[in-house]
Amino acid sequence: MSPVIQAAGGGDEEPLLPVKKIPGSYGIPFLSPIRDRLDFYYFQGQDDFFKSRIQQYGSTVFRVNMPPGPFMARNSQVIAVLDAKSFPVLFDVSKVEKRDVFTGTYMPSTSLTGGYRVCSYLDPSEPAHAKIKQLLFTLLASRKSYVIPSFRTSYASLFQTMESDLAASTGAKSDFNKLNDTTAFDFLGDAYFGVVPSSTRLGNEGPSKASKWLFFQLCPLMTLGLPKILEELFLHTFPLPSFLAKSDYKALYGYFSSAAAPVLDAADKLGLSREEACHNLLFATIFNSYGGVKVLFPGILKWLALADEIRSAVKAEGGKVTLAAIEKMELTKSVVYEALRMDPPVKFQYGKAKHDLVIESHDSSYMVSKGEMIFGYQPLATQDTKVFENGGEFVGDRFVGDEGKKLLKYVLWSNGHETENPTVRDKQCAGKDFVVLVGRLLVVEFFLRYDTFTAEVGTILLGAQVTFTSLTKATSSS
Repeated sequence: MSPVIQAAGGGDEEPLLPVKKIPGSYGIPFLSPIRDRLDFYYFQGQDDFFKSRIQQYGSTVFRVNMPPGPFMARNSQVIAVLDAKSFPVLFDVSKVEKRDVFTGTYMPSTSLTGGYRVCSYLDPSEPAHAKIKQLLFTLLASRKSYVIPSFRTSYASLFQTMESDLAASTGAKSDFNKLNDTTAFDFLGDAYFGVVPSSTRLGNEGPSKASKWLFFQLCPLMTLGLPKILEELFLHTFPLPSFLAKSDYKALYGYFSSAAAPVLDAADKLGLSREEACHNLLFATIFNSYGGVKVLFPGILKWLALADEIRSAVKAEGGKVTLAAIEKMELTKSVVYEALRMDPPVKFQYGKAKHDLVIESHDSSYMVSKGEMIFGYQPLATQDTKVFENGGEFVGDRFVGDEGKKLLKYVLWSNGHETENPTVRDKQCAGKDFVVLVGRLLVVEFFLRYDTFTAEVGTILLGAQVTFTSLTKATSSS
C-alpha cells in the first residue's frame, strides 16, 4: 500500500506537479559534511554555496550537508528548499516539527539559558509554548505606547554622538554599529520594561555581556577572519565551554529579574514559574530583539535613499512623530519591507517532517520522508525572480500601491508571511509588528535630521557594517 502523503507548497491547493527524486547527495559520512562546511564558510561563501548547487542540480530543492557538521551536530543532512513556493512548508507546524531546530542542526547547551529549553526551541505542540508566547504578547501589548517616545529619546542621543564624532576632525568617521549596539540595548530595556539597563547595576556593560552570550550560541555559524585551522577547531567543531559566559548571563538575569517584575507577576497567572518566565524574557529580549536589531538597523541604512515623504507626513501630524504619521508613509513602509526581504535578520529556517509529505517548487514535486530535516535559506527564497521582478536588487517602492501590497505575502523574515499575524499555535515572531515599527522609526528619525549622507558599507559577522563619513543636516526638521 502506498504511504499517505500531503502536499506542501505555497499555500493554495493545486494539482501536484510531477514527483521527482530529490537531487543531491550527502556524500561520504564525516568527510563530506566537513568538505561542505569548508565550502560554506571559506571556499564559496553562503550565497554561492547554494547558487552553485541550484545550477548543478537544476533544482531549488536538493540534498546537502549544512554546517556546522562534525562534531558539533550529530546529523548535518538536510533537504534545502530555496524558492518562494517550497520555502513556506517550514511555517506549517502541521507538517514540520520545530522542536530544538531554532539554530539548525546543532543546539547550544541549555546551560546558556538557565537549564531551560526556551520558547524558540519549543514546538507549538509542547504545553509551555503557548504560555510563554502569550506572555510575550501580553508584554508587547502593555508597552505599546512607550515604544515611540523611548526610541526617539534613545536614538536622538545616538545621532548627536554621530555628529560629534564626524565634527571631531577632518576625515573623521562614526561607527554606527558600535553606537547602535549600546543604544539598542538601553532602548529595548526601556521600551519593554521601563528600566534603562545602563542606569542599573549592569552599567555600561550590558551590551558587551549580551554580545558575548550571543556569540557563545551563534559562533558555529560565524567566521571571524582568523586562520581557518583556528576557526575550524574552536568555532565549528566543538562547542565553546558555556561556563565562560556564566557570569555574564548571571548579570543579565539579575537585570531582568528586577526590571521585569510586573511581567513575571503576569507569568504566575499563566501558570509559568517566575524563573522559567525570566529566562524566556531574557532570551526574547536579547537573542530575538537585540540580536535582530543589531543586524536589521545597519541593513536598513545600507539601502536608504528617501526623505521628502517622511517630512511631509510628520508635518501633517503637527510636527510630531506618531503612529498615525508613520502609517501614512507608504514608501517608508515599503523600504523597510524591502530591507527585510533582501537582508532578513534570521537567514536560516529548519523543521523536521512530521510525516511523509510532498514539497512543491515552481516546476516539480518532491517526496520527503518522515523525520527528514528540511532547511531554507531565506535570502534566496525572498529574492525568487519568479515572484519578484529583479529580485536580487533593492527596489525601495516595490511594495507601494495595490500591486505592491500583493507581494507582501512573500516577505518571510518573521518565520511566517508578512500578511499573517503570529499566534500561540505557530512559530511566527511574536514581535513581528514591533520589529517593522522600529525599522520604520529608524528611517523616519534619520531623515527628519539629515538630507544626505555618505557611508562605508562592509560585512561583519552576521550582517552589514555601516561607518558614516558625512552627514548633511535637513534644511527643515521637526
